[in-house]
Amino acid sequence: MSNIDSIIHTEALTKIFSRKKIAVNDLYLDVPKNSIYGFMGPNGAGKTTTIKMILGLIQPSAGTIQVLGEKMRKDSAKLRRQIGYLPTNPKFPEKMTPITYLDFVGKIFGIPKQIRIPRITELIRSTGLLPLSSSEIKKFSTGEITRVGIAATLINDPKLLILDEPTLGLDPIGRTSTVNLIIELGNNRGKNVFLSSHILGDIDRICTHVGIINDGKLIFTGTIAEVKKLIHTNTVELQIDGEPDSIIQKLKLIPNVINVDFDRYIIRVGIDSKENYANALPQIFGVFKNDPVELISFKSGSENLESAFLKLLEDEKSNGFLRAITKNL
Repeated sequence: MSNIDSIIHTEALTKIFSRKKIAVNDLYLDVPKNSIYGFMGPNGAGKTTTIKMILGLIQPSAGTIQVLGEKMRKDSAKLRRQIGYLPTNPKFPEKMTPITYLDFVGKIFGIPKQIRIPRITELIRSTGLLPLSSSEIKKFSTGEITRVGIAATLINDPKLLILDEPTLGLDPIGRTSTVNLIIELGNNRGKNVFLSSHILGDIDRICTHVGIINDGKLIFTGTIAEVKKLIHTNTVELQIDGEPDSIIQKLKLIPNVINVDFDRYIIRVGIDSKENYANALPQIFGVFKNDPVELISFKSGSENLESAFLKLLEDEKSNGFLRAITKNL
């Protein structure tokens, strides 16, 4: 059954290699339209195998896949032409330049010259490759190669971008640049983006929705806010500049504050209940008024995607153990 509200829809998707290894296990996935969807999990969780099945590059052992409202099959070449795909650590002809490579890809898609050349010019500019447009790709850094790859995925103006670990191996500058480019494509260029990564900070910065896979099984799907709610701990983290003693004493006097800890310029404040959390916040901020200690940053206890991710994996591990021992009883 087609799901018109999903850009990607799978039912009972399963892949077993050599009749032994279950790479993807009964996967039900719905990627909302107009979203940047983060597909995350540990290395070996089944992310790349799922992507290759979504693209029709490998056939599932069971289940169905719909992309852009159509069933994906091995022979779905027309459907695949509406998708831009960037694999992990892409390789390109070293002696080509970004211009010659994008022109080559555009010709493969059959894009007429009068459309192809202006599109290449726009892609070179928008991906920040203009200073490198005449340089051979073999001279490029990992981040610059990733930008060539993203430009190539856009040459056919696809409705859907599938990016497999696009920030893997990048230095901080390259990662920030790539993250900003993906956000721009999703938020301001109207592209549907399906992004696979195990780098939690990137998922947190880029994505509107997230699916978490572990050992081939989807253990969570929802918005970024929903996954963070799973680990709401009624705590506040305050990064400060200055001696903490006076601030700590003031914080301890606030009603509903149950504990105050300090470590490496971070004060952690525990509040007794979710109901009192909102009421305590103005009082917590108020302790800095007329105090020489400066508040540098603030973070709530539900903002840490890494904590939510680890909690879900731990819960899944425990549930899997319980299912196993129950089955053997």
